[in-house]
Amino acid sequence: MSAEKIRVLIVDDHPMVAEGIQSILESYEEIAVVGTLGSGQAAVDQATQLAPDVVLMDLNMPGLGGLSATEIILEQLPETRVLILSMHDSPEYISTALNHGAKGYILKDVPTEEIKQAIDAVMRGEQYLCTGASLSLQPKGDSTREALTGREQTILLELAQGKSNKQVAQTLDISVRTVETHRKNIKRKLGISSTAGLTRYALEHGVLQGTGVGF
Repeated sequence: MSAEKIRVLIVDDHPMVAEGIQSILESYEEIAVVGTLGSGQAAVDQATQLAPDVVLMDLNMPGLGGLSATEIILEQLPETRVLILSMHDSPEYISTALNHGAKGYILKDVPTEEIKQAIDAVMRGEQYLCTGASLSLQPKGDSTREALTGREQTILLELAQGKSNKQVAQTLDISVRTVETHRKNIKRKLGISSTAGLTRYALEHGVLQGTGVGF
């Protein structure tokens, strides 16, 4: 294998999707697909060994989801670029993925050649958003929803993993009262009043990784 090839790892729990992307990418001489994996946990377990330059990461997968897998892989391999490949085009999905370290976001219905364009862009050190994702992030005239801050997203992730307010406070070295305040702000910003609604939001946005635990 040529050292100049771009090493790409595909992570998607739908084999037909992964195989289709692999077939497309292998038609490019400068790309080497080093693996196709079906779960975030498998990606975390094998990332160091496979040493990809770029990871194409699905968001919603059983067990360890794409967001958590992205964070862990970037801790192991900080030079790796993660491109989220998802069917979800909501601003919350996209901004959350970028805040977790992803270098780009591609919708699964993009033309196949755009995946190659995205890989080239992140290899140049650029951020890449497909047209649909970019339009989704543009401010809407009638939108008053505030975006979650990085700290609020971190707390949402911690709570969604089943941790109590006290455990989150200890993990982040903040007071329990601060955690409670952030949780109230998260509910307000998302326009969600119930715990069940907040849990459902976390699940739908790939934050709640199958723990079945509410806040």
